[in-house]
Amino acid sequence: MAQPESGLASTVADLTAEVAALHADRARRSLLDLACGVLMAQLSVPPAEANDHLLRLAVSTGLSATDLAADIVNAAIGPDAVHGSGPGAAEVAVPTAEARRIRRGTTAVLTSDTADAAASALLEGGLRRLGIESVYLWRRTETDCLELAGHAGAPPLEATHWRWVPPETEGPLHRTLTMGLPTWFPDGPGAEGRLPGPRAEAARGLVPLHRSGQSAGLALVVWPGPRGLDDTVRATVAALCRPAGQVLDLRDHGPAAPPRLTAVLSELVMPAMLVSVTVPAGGQAVGFGRAHTVDYLNPAAVRYLGSLPAPVGRPVAQLFPSVYEELVGLLARANATGAPQYAPVLPAAPPNARPAKAGTAAAEHAMAEVRVLPLGGGRTAVMWHADDRRGPPLTRALARLEQLAVFEEDLAAGTTVWSAHAYPVFGLHPEDPAVPLRNLGARLHPQDRARLEGLLASLTDRHAGGQVLVRAVRPGGGVRRVRVAAEPVLTGSALTGIVGVFQDVSAQHHTEVALTATYDQLSAARIEAELRDHLVLGLQHAIVPEAPALENPPGLRVAARYRPAAAEYRVGGDWYDVQSLPDGKVLVTVGDIAGHGIDSATAMIALRGALHGLAFTGNTPGRLMEWLNEVALRTPGQPTATAVCALFDPADRSLHWCGAGHPPVLLLRGGRARFLEGMHNILLGALPGAGYGETVTELRSDDTLLLYTDGFVERRHVGLDESLEVLRRAVERLRPEPAEELADRLMSAVLGDTDDDTSLVVVRVT
Repeated sequence: MAQPESGLASTVADLTAEVAALHADRARRSLLDLACGVLMAQLSVPPAEANDHLLRLAVSTGLSATDLAADIVNAAIGPDAVHGSGPGAAEVAVPTAEARRIRRGTTAVLTSDTADAAASALLEGGLRRLGIESVYLWRRTETDCLELAGHAGAPPLEATHWRWVPPETEGPLHRTLTMGLPTWFPDGPGAEGRLPGPRAEAARGLVPLHRSGQSAGLALVVWPGPRGLDDTVRATVAALCRPAGQVLDLRDHGPAAPPRLTAVLSELVMPAMLVSVTVPAGGQAVGFGRAHTVDYLNPAAVRYLGSLPAPVGRPVAQLFPSVYEELVGLLARANATGAPQYAPVLPAAPPNARPAKAGTAAAEHAMAEVRVLPLGGGRTAVMWHADDRRGPPLTRALARLEQLAVFEEDLAAGTTVWSAHAYPVFGLHPEDPAVPLRNLGARLHPQDRARLEGLLASLTDRHAGGQVLVRAVRPGGGVRRVRVAAEPVLTGSALTGIVGVFQDVSAQHHTEVALTATYDQLSAARIEAELRDHLVLGLQHAIVPEAPALENPPGLRVAARYRPAAAEYRVGGDWYDVQSLPDGKVLVTVGDIAGHGIDSATAMIALRGALHGLAFTGNTPGRLMEWLNEVALRTPGQPTATAVCALFDPADRSLHWCGAGHPPVLLLRGGRARFLEGMHNILLGALPGAGYGETVTELRSDDTLLLYTDGFVERRHVGLDESLEVLRRAVERLRPEPAEELADRLMSAVLGDTDDDTSLVVVRVT
């Protein structure tokens, strides 16, 4: 007989998405932990400080914590983090965004629970974006047989066909395994042999997998058709697949239902638990003869039980003694019938019984709206609400609000009822009797009793509601400021009751007092800050003028422009520098300190001056940036910055340059513009001991270079890649003209709209 559908069954369709979200969060946390580990080692700080440093860096650079963590880990690992590694691997400079995606993808693979999950993480975490439609992961057995450990995107029948590949089978799989080098088939394997895939001519790639330096298996990626596989695609695929060697032995060791159930139950705001039944040895005991054990409690259930130590694994009787018999009865009926069970309240109250008083054990351990859902195999899910039967639903809802308590008075019966939150406001114990409103004056500050009497007069004489603000004096000392709001309950024209709320507004009062007391201090601080910003802005303009008159160094015509941030007195951190050096070379730099204000301007002055002086040592741009990184780490406030440092040699028109997380240099040659591709380097001030690779570009006469900060191109709601493409097209449309005129024209048509400050250096080769 089919099991009836339960309330939990309606959520099964959402479980896959829920679990995927949990796995993604685990991968994100793993990447953040790796980055914190790098910072701990580099900075010699404990984990908490490393985590705080990472978050501060993320805020100051405007990157997400995950992207910054990827940059830090990639920088720590070195070129192999984003290049193909091993014999025959292509040394390819991978863009920063691609390097981050690779790091996030590899982390998702390493945190997978099974090889199938790793294959899915590979496909969805980066390979599908390259056009790949399926992934196969084989594990190398002790007999050199290849066993399919996991796959994603592959037809089930084809995956079954390729489950085992013995070593006697001649083909590209075992040849690649033996050589230990990636093998690529842009037009299919052809005469090399058969491989899984939709068509014979579909592109494929085989990547050897290793674990602890030993061959562990193979990864196969399959495109839907022929595909040109350049070095960047091959390096990206190899980098993404490489970590899969660590997860080839992971198998699914049990049904998936319990983990998914716990993932769902943990998100519920109501208490929930999983209970299993164990049949004692020696007989088929039924009913209460079975041992009911709690296998899982969600956070709400743990809070419901209070401070009971190690509740999971205990018998139900120990955790719920007051409702044990009735609860176990529901469990037994659910397991026996396969149908959900429901009880409005446990323990069930006898007829005409008075509800349990607030604060008593009977009230605190009652269960309301109990639902028992059979899951099969002797396991059940139990969900319930903490019982609260004091008053109507609206009263109960108001009583749940923080700092808000409900009271009701029946003048005919002479009874007064308070919600649980009212007692601590007046310093009373829940077992104490509730105080009627007419007797509350004895518990107020003497100066406030007249206000209460005015409220009582309004209720009794005019039958009109109202509110007053009074000070409640607690028996044990201390004063609380309480707002009392009350409304009359009328039967005909007679007053028969009063309902209302007590609101503890002490925190609000203290906040208002604190704000009033600090207003003058804040005003003085604001005036001082404005003065400081005026001074720093003037200093900044003196160092980085908006339109300087630069001397043209040998072999170049140079123009520089600076535009301050749009907001008044908003001091920025942009800088530029052009300087002829004693050896005949020319230093050209552009940089951007993260953030704004006096600290950013101060850091800008420090880093610009440091780089200006270091350039006279005659070292290469990469070495200069390594030194500047250490300067940033030792500058007060530990600023972070992006920068480009270039040395032009007029003797051979060569440009040696190095970037640190900065927008790419734009080269205009013969009416065509392109961005220079350089080494992937981390921003300045992020990681001690970071290396900075440099690039050499051969320039020609009439070449024009544009070095700029992000404020020149960044636009709201538009990605950086799109903004850079707009810049490239705009530069190509400009007619040839001297550097000064070109700089003015570009600044007048500046593309950025973020109101950030902007620096631009135009370099024309003569």
